[in-house]
Amino acid sequence: MQFKKVTHVIFDMDGLLIESESIYDEIIGDIARNYGKEYTEECRVKVLGSPELDTAKIVVKELGLPITPEEFLVVYKKRQIKDLAHPPLLPGVRELVKHLYKNEIPIAVATSSSLEAMQVKTKDHQDVFKLFHHIVCGSTDPAVKHGKPAPDIFLVCASRFPDKPSPSKCLVFEDAPNGIRGALSAGMQAVMVPASYISQELRKPATLVLDSLSQFKPELFGLPAIE
Repeated sequence: MQFKKVTHVIFDMDGLLIESESIYDEIIGDIARNYGKEYTEECRVKVLGSPELDTAKIVVKELGLPITPEEFLVVYKKRQIKDLAHPPLLPGVRELVKHLYKNEIPIAVATSSSLEAMQVKTKDHQDVFKLFHHIVCGSTDPAVKHGKPAPDIFLVCASRFPDKPSPSKCLVFEDAPNGIRGALSAGMQAVMVPASYISQELRKPATLVLDSLSQFKPELFGLPAIE
């Protein structure tokens, strides 16, 4: 397959840069069990990559929880701050981000997290996160009108680079099917690094699928090769 050359790179965060998705699964699973419900894999896939309020609406509706999305969010946010303070970086993250930064490739993050949650999750890894030109937090940024799978967050993220690149010049890294759909809708190429439970069908739309960021070859997209 022929890939198009890019000049800018946008990363998702949860499940791609940091290993936080398993903690989210535990938080949502615990809330569901409090009401005698099970957090299903089907629901999990729908939630992946969604902003906080969308996550709450999906879980409450899909699992039939006897609470409002707003009540769900109160518990969810408290657990986030407590449980997500020290997520590890995923394989290949530090090397790839530092490589792109060293080679003056503009890089940014487009995460569905809130600003507060992002700050909690990244504080152990400032050597990496300080290298991003900017971080867009979809749950709290007023410019992001619709969450993934809408293209909004990626278009906002691209517009905040000083040279405002065309979407076609941006490469997105994502772990979530919702994120891949959003990036493609924005007119960007999208590399997927999916969790093992993501079906082959949901992987198909991605421009490229990898097992980890350590497998990525930047030269495929016209970026400087890792030596």
